[in-house]
Amino acid sequence: YLPLIVIEFYNGSDPVCDIFEHRLSSAFEHLSGEPKLELIVTVLNINEGHNALLMEHCKTLREYAQYVAKVRKYTADLSLNEAVERAVDECIKENILADFLRKNRAEVISMSIFEYDKEEEEKKLRKAEYEAGVEAGEKSGIQKGVLNTARHLLELNLLSLENISRATGLSIDELKELQQ
Repeated sequence: YLPLIVIEFYNGSDPVCDIFEHRLSSAFEHLSGEPKLELIVTVLNINEGHNALLMEHCKTLREYAQYVAKVRKYTADLSLNEAVERAVDECIKENILADFLRKNRAEVISMSIFEYDKEEEEKKLRKAEYEAGVEAGEKSGIQKGVLNTARHLLELNLLSLENISRATGLSIDELKELQQ
């Protein structure tokens, strides 16, 4: 039998090494035991400056990496549309994917804008989810701290329910519930 070899090209903006492996089983949070089927994907970083030997042997891939690098470089100072247009123009002048870009200019520009926007939106979403998780964790921790403080004050029996309520922000009913 022939082994199944799966290769993925990575050109995201997060820094990663030239070659690494992803395992299908790592996509599952609560995997118990050994998986019955495991897919191992070899991931090749095709960003400019990575996998020199591969890029040396594959001109189209190398030029694609150069194009992507130009788009990223120009988005620092220009709008996304302007950055993509400039990268396309510059690549044509420098004979980087020139024939392909001349023939498919409109499609390349629209796809580049779509893909770049998608990547940025996914980053924003991950950041927002992380921040929401931190906020929820803080609120939960604060609430637990308030409840623990109220319990301790109730156990000491030095203050009235009204004073404990003022100190903790809990209602008298909530404090009575804690006493039980």
